[in-house]
Amino acid sequence: MAETDQHVHRQPVVIVDDLHVKYRVFAGGRAAEGAAGRSGLLTRARGIRTVHALKGVSFTAYENESIGVIGHNGSGKSTLMRAITGLTPPESGAVYAASRPNLLGVGAALLPDLSGENNIILGGLALGFSKREVLELRDEIVEFAELEEFIDLPMRTYSSGMQARLKFSIATAKQHEILIVDEALSVGDKGFRARSEGRIREIRANAGTVFLVSHSMGSIADTCERTIWIHRGELRMDGPTEEVLAEYQDSRGRR
Repeated sequence: MAETDQHVHRQPVVIVDDLHVKYRVFAGGRAAEGAAGRSGLLTRARGIRTVHALKGVSFTAYENESIGVIGHNGSGKSTLMRAITGLTPPESGAVYAASRPNLLGVGAALLPDLSGENNIILGGLALGFSKREVLELRDEIVEFAELEEFIDLPMRTYSSGMQARLKFSIATAKQHEILIVDEALSVGDKGFRARSEGRIREIRANAGTVFLVSHSMGSIADTCERTIWIHRGELRMDGPTEEVLAEYQDSRGRR
């Protein structure tokens, strides 16, 4: 896609250049339907199967952008985000970033047997805060997550929505230059979603760049001025959110 006028004087922060990602997975051994099958000799397709998850994806993200990422389940959205953060290595092509991208969700650092209070400390330390800084942010994190009455209880007693709210609150307490939010806005009531979208706009306003992966077209429309549509591992469309969502929803109607 040609660089638009609005990007001419903006600093690029993420460049995805002809990115290919392949997974090698074990094939379960279902009988193959081919010439041998038709002749009565069933063959077993066992061994390693290669899945081409991303096929030559290229785009540039700029500072102060909120970019929606849409596509059907299995289209490659999360694979793309994991490649941007460095969690999934490319088969070929490259990702260049001005700073380390942060994938929202300190879930790997949160422990179910610890209280929400202690998980705030643990999650904050994992994000690079000092313990003093975490304690200073504690009340704000708890209030934003709406967990005042439950913060002393172990995480395993929380509903999935409560856990997601706490993870979002911890992760966005820090200003990020590049933040990736994967489905986090789908949890909570309407009020929490509105506050979450407002927090993302704050990050963007402070020269941050945000990628929002979501099946909620409402969240994408309310939060992102630009949207990328991934379809079967390929970049189907990249442009103003209103135009991309209209084309995406139209394609679903044609299915």
